[in-house]
Amino acid sequence: MPAEEICRDRVEWPLLRRATRSQIRTHVLSPARQSPPQDSPSAVTRLVTVLLLLFAFLVGVKGLGEGFKLLGGDFLQLIFTTTDNPFIGLVVGILATTIVQSSSVTTSMIVGLVAAPESPLPLSNAVPMIMGANIGTTVTATVVSLAHMGRREEFERAFPVAVCHDVFNYVTVLLLLPLELATGFLQRIAVWLGTLLEGAGGFHYDGPMATALSATLGPVEQLAAWLFPAAQAQGTALIAFAGGLIFTSLFLLVKVLRSVVRTRVELLVTNVLGSSAVLSMLVGVAVTVMVQSSSITTSLLVPLGAAGLLRLEQALPITIGANIGTTMTALLAALAVSGPNAIVGLEIALVHLMFNLTGTVMIYPLKVTRSVPLRLARHLTTLALRSRKLTLFWVAALFYGVPALLLFVNQLLN
Repeated sequence: MPAEEICRDRVEWPLLRRATRSQIRTHVLSPARQSPPQDSPSAVTRLVTVLLLLFAFLVGVKGLGEGFKLLGGDFLQLIFTTTDNPFIGLVVGILATTIVQSSSVTTSMIVGLVAAPESPLPLSNAVPMIMGANIGTTVTATVVSLAHMGRREEFERAFPVAVCHDVFNYVTVLLLLPLELATGFLQRIAVWLGTLLEGAGGFHYDGPMATALSATLGPVEQLAAWLFPAAQAQGTALIAFAGGLIFTSLFLLVKVLRSVVRTRVELLVTNVLGSSAVLSMLVGVAVTVMVQSSSITTSLLVPLGAAGLLRLEQALPITIGANIGTTMTALLAALAVSGPNAIVGLEIALVHLMFNLTGTVMIYPLKVTRSVPLRLARHLTTLALRSRKLTLFWVAALFYGVPALLLFVNQLLN
């Protein structure tokens, strides 16, 4: 070998050894230097596909709620006025929200009942119902995560993302309900804030996403009404349609998300949502205000978790933001109410807001308390992986069976 080549090798080889792993990946293994497969879809095609699947998924979630509304009928109005017991009131809020699949709907109904000009619902009775609504709204994402049960790895990632919302809201209620019953601090704060906001004019907001979802689901609802005269049959048909749409769109969405440039998506999630919990909460608030449903926001996190694009620690602050964002609907409804009891309607909407803000301040800032819902979510996922039938029974009993049984027993005792 010539002496010049030997000298050049002696100089260049140590430089190559000192090259960092990222530099090697950038200059040697970079996807930009590799010619993409000729038959791979373009980035625009993938993006459009993801958006269409997301929209189909949202239509399914909305259809699920509309179907449950038809099944419920006037039942919600009945169960809201059944008892003065705060613990049964909590159950009422859970059951009502699982029926309509939206805490925004439940709390808006409670605002209307509290502000009713005749025989209004007492504010003290409404507070536990508001707390129950926060628990009931978590059922949608939990049910959505069950669609991944047939694929173990996806389910192992999706289920804790959904269940952390359940656990966080349950822990918040366990902390604040006894404190509220003992001191009434939420009502006191709400009354004080209500005096400041009294007289503020309300307005009605129909988000563009909500309008688009209603327009898309409209023909399906009309078809169900034409085929089935009875409201209960229409509700069953809508639930069947929505369930199939959710399952299909979720399956395809996870598949497409995996095929997208995964490292770039992971980098975006890590740098944007993972960099700041406050930013993640604001994202949760903004999305929930736009779609007017915390159930939809948290359900959107499930396929991201299933695809491995969102970690549990990143999902929790977004779900907390969804809790806060869902209070805006009731506040707008309360500001638009008029009459002698309008101020009380505003106060119960403020109770909902203060309940979620207080729970966030009590649990999230400290690592020791923030880890509680995360650990419980992982533990429940471990149990769910051992017995899938037990998981289905647990979800059905927790959100539907136990509340309905307690209401039935309460009616018998009264």
